[in-house]
Amino acid sequence: MRKKVFQLSKTYRLENLSCTSCAAKFEQNIRNLPEAKNVELNFGASKLRVDGNVSIEALEKAGAFDHIRVYPEKQRVPHVPFYKRRQTVETAISFVFLLVGIIASFQLGETHPASIGLFGASMLIGGYRMFTTGLKNLGRLEFDMKTLMTIAIIGAVIIGEWREGAVVVFLFAISEALESFSMNKARQSIRSLMDLAPSRALIQRDGELIELETEDIRIGDVLIVKPGQKIAMDGTVLRGESAVNQAAITGESIPATKQPGDEVFAGTMNEEGALEVTVTKRVEDTTIAKIIHLVEEAQAEKAPSQQFVDRFAKYYTPAIIAVAFLVALVPGFVTGNWDLWVYQGLAVLVVGCPCALVVSTPVAIVTAIGNAAREGVLIKGGIHLEETGRIQAVAFDKTGTLTKGYPELTDVLPEEGYTREEVVKLAASVESLSQHPLARAITKQAPELYPSERFQSLTGKGVHAEIGGTRIRVGSLKWAEEHGFHAPEAAYRLQESGKSAMAVFSGKHLFGVIGVADAIREESPRIIQELKDIGVQQTIMLTGDHPATAKAIAAEIGVTDIRASLMPEDKLTAVKELQAQYGRVAMIGDGINDAPALAASDIGIAMGGAGTDAALETADIALMADDLEKLPYTIRLSRKTLRIIKENIIFALALKILALLLIIPGWLTLWIAIFADMGATLLVILNALRLVKVQK
Repeated sequence: MRKKVFQLSKTYRLENLSCTSCAAKFEQNIRNLPEAKNVELNFGASKLRVDGNVSIEALEKAGAFDHIRVYPEKQRVPHVPFYKRRQTVETAISFVFLLVGIIASFQLGETHPASIGLFGASMLIGGYRMFTTGLKNLGRLEFDMKTLMTIAIIGAVIIGEWREGAVVVFLFAISEALESFSMNKARQSIRSLMDLAPSRALIQRDGELIELETEDIRIGDVLIVKPGQKIAMDGTVLRGESAVNQAAITGESIPATKQPGDEVFAGTMNEEGALEVTVTKRVEDTTIAKIIHLVEEAQAEKAPSQQFVDRFAKYYTPAIIAVAFLVALVPGFVTGNWDLWVYQGLAVLVVGCPCALVVSTPVAIVTAIGNAAREGVLIKGGIHLEETGRIQAVAFDKTGTLTKGYPELTDVLPEEGYTREEVVKLAASVESLSQHPLARAITKQAPELYPSERFQSLTGKGVHAEIGGTRIRVGSLKWAEEHGFHAPEAAYRLQESGKSAMAVFSGKHLFGVIGVADAIREESPRIIQELKDIGVQQTIMLTGDHPATAKAIAAEIGVTDIRASLMPEDKLTAVKELQAQYGRVAMIGDGINDAPALAASDIGIAMGGAGTDAALETADIALMADDLEKLPYTIRLSRKTLRIIKENIIFALALKILALLLIIPGWLTLWIAIFADMGATLLVILNALRLVKVQK
């Protein structure tokens, strides 16, 4: 019998991982370690998973070329302010030497030893890490951004361009520092999610109060949460009542009232009363832990546009190196002016760095997915983010999506001589003894009840009970007709509109008719109109209800395309028909009952993902709160992300092409080259960071 070998797997968080090419090199260095069996690097989340007995020291050595720091997953990565970072300090010192060198060069000349010494010091301080990596890469014939920059700087020194070489090193150091700062800003949403849940909590165990690390808390422990404290674990309220701010999980701005039996989530804020909460999940299984995991996995998944850029960059860099050599050699042979054309070739190397192009897509994806998570929308990958931006039609499940999913009292038609309140009180007094959902809808509307007894239920007709010695009946209009009462025409119109109409009567009197229905969400008509306003071609309602009911609800909401009396398999067929008609189709439902249709659609969107494992796992997008208003926001965010990605790719390429065209008149300088490269990189990052401001 073959012995099973269990492979040790560890996850780490990384610091100073801001460059995609550096990330790829770091990953390859780890793969080359003999102890590492499987390596997964998540650039977006700055996270690493390694199978094998690999020490942190070995991992940091693999990333030493870019000063990458490695921390265990559970440990918080220390936050160092931008101005205190080593990279920033080195850049500032480099600038001082550069400034003094420029002043000396104007006074003494650029070739004076003092000027050369100052420029050399500026280059070494600001670029020694770049030179170290670049020279090693050159020895291995690996041509990344730092290799190209190293060749360009060495070339500038050889032809005597000390001042320009020092300026290029300084500008490159600035771009590296700002790129690192911008990527950290883009990842801020993940860090803010990680900091939501407290790491320690007060637990009541075996009659004692003890403070424990959340990792040591067990299912069944009782969590003590004081007013103003964050809830540390998922659970259900055992004792106490309070308002809990769940914005961190669901995006809801209004605190939710919690009482015994209600579910609470780790990372939410207890605002008013003290709560005792029975823990239902371990710390690694809480809703906030799942959200963080899914968001990080989503940021790791490459969107189609990013895959295109990566393929393009693979051929782009060798092509730029070839162009640089041709620019240096061919005109040099023809004109004999080697200094000018070698200089132009070096400038081509600098301007051709693919950094802006490579970073143009991932920074937009990371920022958008993080923004959505903060608003209570979980998008499970860059591909789903992009697909949502291309949606042409949205299909809605009716119950629980366009409607509230539970019956409410909607109409009361009292007969002459009776008031609305009297009819509701009589009906509620009878229905108070029933467990039917329609009964609960009626009793909720009655502040006071008559004493009732001898309750009976008749299948297909209704219920009856004695109130003050009189038998009061609540049931179908047909049952009332059997007792000689004819309801008003308005009651029959209630039935035609899809509502349940029930007569309230005794042996001698018809008191009135009440209407109960699965109430439409107040926001549904507005959401449908918003979707039309942002360019969604068609909205469709899919329901198992009778066509008359579906038609009445659709008319009130504003949906014109209705598919009624559908079984789950019929909804699947309907989605495929819609895809043939409109192209890309999103389906929004509860994530469980509509699973076949959600799976068949281009984008499956689940309502109320918070606390619902099935919705989190099966849907492409989960609206964490039961909030339909997040749907237009999600589509707007996705479309803006697509637009920004296109802008970034076009801008990065256009700026480089424009700079390269300056070769023709011989105007391209190292200064212009580094400004074109640095400017393009920073501008695409800043453009992507505009996604932080997209709000509901």
